[in-house]
Amino acid sequence: MNKTLLPIRLLFITLCCAAGWLVCYAVPDWDGQRIRASLIGLAIGCLVVLVDLLLKGFSLRGLSAVTFGLAVGTVIAFMVHVSPLLSDGDPQIVFLVRLGLFLICPYLATVIALRGKDEFNLVIPYVRFVPHDVEVPLIVVDARALIDGRIARVCRTGFLGSAVVVPRFVIAELQVTAESRDPHIQARGRRGLDTLAELHKIKNLDLRIHESELAKKADIDAKLVFLAQSMRAKLLTANYSLVKLAEFNGVVCLSIADLVKALRPELVPGEVLDVELVKPGKEETQAVGFLDEHAMVVVNRGRPYIGQVVTVQIINVLPSSAGKMVFAQLVEE
Repeated sequence: MNKTLLPIRLLFITLCCAAGWLVCYAVPDWDGQRIRASLIGLAIGCLVVLVDLLLKGFSLRGLSAVTFGLAVGTVIAFMVHVSPLLSDGDPQIVFLVRLGLFLICPYLATVIALRGKDEFNLVIPYVRFVPHDVEVPLIVVDARALIDGRIARVCRTGFLGSAVVVPRFVIAELQVTAESRDPHIQARGRRGLDTLAELHKIKNLDLRIHESELAKKADIDAKLVFLAQSMRAKLLTANYSLVKLAEFNGVVCLSIADLVKALRPELVPGEVLDVELVKPGKEETQAVGFLDEHAMVVVNRGRPYIGQVVTVQIINVLPSSAGKMVFAQLVEE
């Protein structure tokens, strides 16, 4: 139990018990029932605290949805109440029908509002408003993109001109991952949380936390696609299966892997570049290095220079399953 709420709850129960005792002073006929009145006040206080504990997971967004549902249900019941449908008839039956309307309509409207809290959140969004009602494009980010980490570097360059939306259940997923006992999974979760902290520090970035809950963990991908559809946003991810799911549902998906491929420079024969040779090649005289875009460079007669950065000239470029394979020779040749 929260240490701050505990004394408040105890004080409330004590005041309820004292109120039951003091009521007997206001009603002379209850003067002999002080103990019973105090026990009744104590029971009422405990019941209220119990209701408070049961509502522990009830958020402000849920309260807003309940209020909205009650208001809509009451309006519907009142409109039927004043309609000509109930103007004539047996007064007792009309009274029972009206009573049923004022019980059933608010209940149904409240249940519908609670089931569709995300849709209600889109009607009254919990994001900061943009001046002059300027519509800002939105990008919904998943946990894989945050764990990947490159989104922070992209946002820092200023090329991303959209507001970045991180759903609350994505942050919860990262927190659960960061608390895992597996050190590899734990490291991934912590890297995702670090990336989120880096995004928060970028001054010109419009970062928004979308208050959205998740009923089942298996529904994460479907919920991300649903949010992107509802908010008319794009989806940024490093998850291939989520990319396909988004494309199937007509959601524009931004893949970090596709961005990396698009930014790879075109290598042409005759171009001169520097590359670090890291291991021997298949042939006796060959050495292999890698470019920043993970293209493999095979350098003829480069084996004596393994472990060094050498200047080479491209003589041929061939496509491969991993990207491109570049054949080069030392500039001295």
